[in-house]
Amino acid sequence: MTVDDTGSGAGGDGRVDPHAPDNGEDPLALRLEQLILGAERRYTPFQAARSAGVSMELASRFWRAMGFADIGQAKALTEADVLALRRLAGLVEAGLLSEAMAVQVARSTGQTTARLAEWQIDSFLEGLTEPPEPGMTRTEVTYPLVELLLPELEEFLVYVWRRQLAAATGRVVQAADDEEMVDRRLAVGFADLVGFTRLTRRMEEEELGELVEAFETTAADLVAARGGRLIKTLGDEVLYAADDAGVAADIALRLVETLANDETMPELRVGMAFGTVTTRMGDVFGTTVNLASRLTSIAPRDAVLVDSAFAEELIRTGEAPVSEAEAAAAEKEGEETPSYRFALQPMWQRPVRGLGVVEPWLLTRRDGQSS
Repeated sequence: MTVDDTGSGAGGDGRVDPHAPDNGEDPLALRLEQLILGAERRYTPFQAARSAGVSMELASRFWRAMGFADIGQAKALTEADVLALRRLAGLVEAGLLSEAMAVQVARSTGQTTARLAEWQIDSFLEGLTEPPEPGMTRTEVTYPLVELLLPELEEFLVYVWRRQLAAATGRVVQAADDEEMVDRRLAVGFADLVGFTRLTRRMEEEELGELVEAFETTAADLVAARGGRLIKTLGDEVLYAADDAGVAADIALRLVETLANDETMPELRVGMAFGTVTTRMGDVFGTTVNLASRLTSIAPRDAVLVDSAFAEELIRTGEAPVSEAEAAAAEKEGEETPSYRFALQPMWQRPVRGLGVVEPWLLTRRDGQSS
């Protein structure tokens, strides 16, 4: 909920706007809101800011950052809203966060939880609130169901958040220096479904939704299981990252292999690059990310392309030979050679828009290496 910057609505005395959204609202919606928020509506935005000891300007910035809609000066806020303002402002006053960082915290939390809430309602609660017996209304089912689910989902959310926070903190403290905490060398990969635009014209909406969900689920599971991090999903495309090029390579090939064995899935192509990446609010940016995206667009079907820096990193870490000819020669002469996991085949150099001339390498598994 965002607010206007006048601070006091029409008259500044806290009176409820007659056009406020709480007038004429569905009684069940209001009961559910009170159940979920755990408190009744008591404050206008101006009153909430004043109770929290925060300026109206700062309160507005926090609320907008969290993604809340404009409610003017309706009496729609609770004690929890006051406490949230007080906590954020307290972090700034204590010097633990700058004001800009506090706004970023509000924005990142709001964006993430908004998507989570939408997903839960769309795919979870909507199905469960279908009346189990003829004659029952959705109203009769929804309230007790939410009442039962709410504490369980809240506990689970906190558990997952703590786990993810622990993992992210571990990665930060292991960084070599302060610069590496923001600008880090990572392997970045894009995996893209081939011919997705054509599929959208042929498939029913429900079928298309199921296909996208299956792809995202498969990708998320594989990335997590092999030690990578899923950055975001874009329907027909996923973006992931890994600290180790070998881990990223294994994920890419497993994705291709898994989808190739599923006849319901389109073909896949993957592009990967290795280099300095800027991380911000859980996302990744920079030339390395752009290069991985461009390589995806030119990758053959059911194949993985990597840039020269990625290939060099696999060679440096002993995951791939300098060349297959060199590896074969060493084996022929009876020399003991490392157990390479991957093979690299140089492709034709080509210009890539915005990035100059690049040398892609085709990444495959070496013969005898299990998938």
